Amino acid sequence: MTTGSSLRLACPADYLLSRDFCSYGYFLLAPNRWDTESQRFSTVLTLPDGVVTVTVSQGASRVAGGRSAPRRRSGPPGVPGAPLRVVCDRTLDRAEQAAVKAQLVRMLRLDEDAKTVRGFHKVDPRWKKFGRGRLMRSTSLFQDVVRTVTSCNVTWPSTVHMNERLCAVVGGGAFPTAKKLKRTRASTLRARCRVGYRDKRLVQLADLFASGAIDEDRWTSPETSDDEVFKALVELPGIGPYAAANIMQLLGRYGHLPLDTESVRHGRVVLGMEGTHAEVMRRVGEHFAPFGEHAFRSYWFELWDFYESRRGPSWLWDPETTGKSFTANQL
Repeated sequence: MTTGSSLRLACPADYLLSRDFCSYGYFLLAPNRWDTESQRFSTVLTLPDGVVTVTVSQGASRVAGGRSAPRRRSGPPGVPGAPLRVVCDRTLDRAEQAAVKAQLVRMLRLDEDAKTVRGFHKVDPRWKKFGRGRLMRSTSLFQDVVRTVTSCNVTWPSTVHMNERLCAVVGGGAFPTAKKLKRTRASTLRARCRVGYRDKRLVQLADLFASGAIDEDRWTSPETSDDEVFKALVELPGIGPYAAANIMQLLGRYGHLPLDTESVRHGRVVLGMEGTHAEVMRRVGEHFAPFGEHAFRSYWFELWDFYESRRGPSWLWDPETTGKSFTANQL
């Protein structure tokens, strides 16, 4: 029986897969699949010569004497900093292995400086004990943009369904590449993927990425200001202020808040704010402004903590139940 490649991926000392992978709603979107029993996930990655299914787990690290470090007694399971094991369903050459690692590093934000996380804990020490600081995202900016568009003006179950259909209909099981999506008829996206009014906009976005018109290096460069990136984002098809702010944090720029009706609910239910929709939204923005460049992290982990208080720890959210039915009106 032929086995696929097995890779080892080093992690920052603070990284904990169960907590940090299950830290943002995109972990529940196809082709990702989180297994609550084994506390590992699988996903389908696109490589130049085809797709590969990978399963990622975090093994126990070693302590003096060669013994395994003990399992945490409370909170998310696992040992922070232990390396990740990546098992592939086929044998990969060196270039393909490097491509797999690069995609996973981006998804899990393993290249995010631990110093930055410590800086966040200094600004907002509420999350230091629990270790929260990293947010998962997609394996590419293109995926992040598409997923953001499919999460606007819609309930979460519809977002889950749209991403499932995009992978099945356009991507052949993987998330569709920009080249594949740009060649897809808008009518097909509307009829078979149920993307609604987003159909033409998704094709336009895919064309921009496939043609190289999107300069991701410039958007991630410290030389480029947040204002410049935000301005460029809102000029893209289907990207308004909310979507632009969300894409900003997916780019590692956490100073902006994507404020929406969920922000208003949080302001009223958790923060005790009163007033009109617009007034509460403004006050939520003002409330998190003092956290500066870490504002989104403070906002999001407070929001996520509320979700977990109602639905249990995110690393125990079953993809077929909680993962698909999770909506604000069920909290």
